[in-house]
Amino acid sequence: MVRKLFAAAVVAVLGGAVLAAELKSGPQAGDKVPGAFHPYNVNGENAGKTACLYCAAGDSPTAVVFARTGDDPMTHKLLKALDAETVKNTKADMYSFAVFSGDKGKLEPQLKDAAKKAELKKLVLAIEDNEDPIPAKYNLNKDADVTVVLYVDRVVKANYSFAKGKLTDKDIETVVKDVKKIVN
Repeated sequence: MVRKLFAAAVVAVLGGAVLAAELKSGPQAGDKVPGAFHPYNVNGENAGKTACLYCAAGDSPTAVVFARTGDDPMTHKLLKALDAETVKNTKADMYSFAVFSGDKGKLEPQLKDAAKKAELKKLVLAIEDNEDPIPAKYNLNKDADVTVVLYVDRVVKANYSFAKGKLTDKDIETVVKDVKKIVN
């Protein structure tokens, strides 16, 4: 009986790992990035206005994060790490931004505070003032709380998706390490 329970627990754990690995959200490696959209920019040169961050990035190496909540500490840690990579890769014209989905009135103060606390230098925070999806043509999975897309020349080189509460320090290390896929 104990063996059967143990086997069932192993299957459940491994099954959960497979499901987490299968969470796909947004354009995948090899896909073209879907194109322009105009979120409200919280910081950066267009702070307080809607502006196209896809357009601003152009063909440069770009890290983009799509997030559903503005108050998750791990997401903030990811943004700080990507900002540091963007600063480090200034000579390569690396660009980075994060788009949050939800109520602008609620998110804007949270994101301004997060940008200040993280001392963001380059990464732009923006809000798509609607609930789901952000934006539709990016085909974001409703179960993905955070989606990270790394691209250059508007072609995706890496994609990561995390369900709510599943983003870890190790995941952040992996994303940061993979910035080399877009920066020569």
